[in-house]
Amino acid sequence: MSRSVAFALLLGGLMVAGTPAQAANSCAAGNTITDGMLTIATGNPAYYPWVIDDKPEAGKGFEAAVAYALADRMGFKAQEVKWTRTSFDQAIQPGEKDFDINLQQFSITAEREKVVDFSLPYYSAAMAVLVRKPTIEAGLKAEISALKKLKWGAVASTTALPIVTSLIQPDSELLLYDDNANVVEAMKSNQIDAAIFDLPTALYLSAVVLEDGALLGQFPPEKSENPDEFGMLMAEGSALKKCVDEALTSMKADGSLARIEAEWLQEATGVPIIK
Repeated sequence: MSRSVAFALLLGGLMVAGTPAQAANSCAAGNTITDGMLTIATGNPAYYPWVIDDKPEAGKGFEAAVAYALADRMGFKAQEVKWTRTSFDQAIQPGEKDFDINLQQFSITAEREKVVDFSLPYYSAAMAVLVRKPTIEAGLKAEISALKKLKWGAVASTTALPIVTSLIQPDSELLLYDDNANVVEAMKSNQIDAAIFDLPTALYLSAVVLEDGALLGQFPPEKSENPDEFGMLMAEGSALKKCVDEALTSMKADGSLARIEAEWLQEATGVPIIK
């Protein structure tokens, strides 16, 4: 073989090996529980807007869409993604897992990181304003100036408190409560007009707990001092963590993760940004 031919073959091999998909495949090879497949877990059931119609395989909903985008960055085709189900409590227990990664709105905490691994954050929870539908129907706007006039309640121990006191600065005294349930009860009895929760909690409360609940708008995560961050959960010491983090870093860098969030957590939920 001539030197020029050998160099051409070597260069060709380097070009193939240097593609993002090839590099990702190499990173994940031998590190998944089923060779050539990426097994992803979600809740049982999985709820809107994280997964639409409890069908993660359709790729619709924020976490379902993120899962397939991540898999693609890691070199897995859609048909090489396998879904499984776990309860929230089951997933955060120590020990072996029947999944490679689990997306189920797991907040990254130091206590949990003692027994499982988390990826870099794929979502920083925005803070959303929960009101009752008649309040919106009366013409309330998603604007700071309008929020000042409302009677506010908040859970004393949450990141919602500084947003109300420092950012909104309501005209009337803020009422503090021990937990979410008490805030909702205060709203039902007309003691307060509005409260702030992280967006996932606010979506749940408005859809399930507060019969006429509605979300007026949301504050971007950067408005919070310590926003709640969600990470993909893996078994402790997972060899796949490096690959997952690299894929997420790439998705953040090119804006694809932000576009998925805009589509499924802003446009799909119809929760506007408060001005």
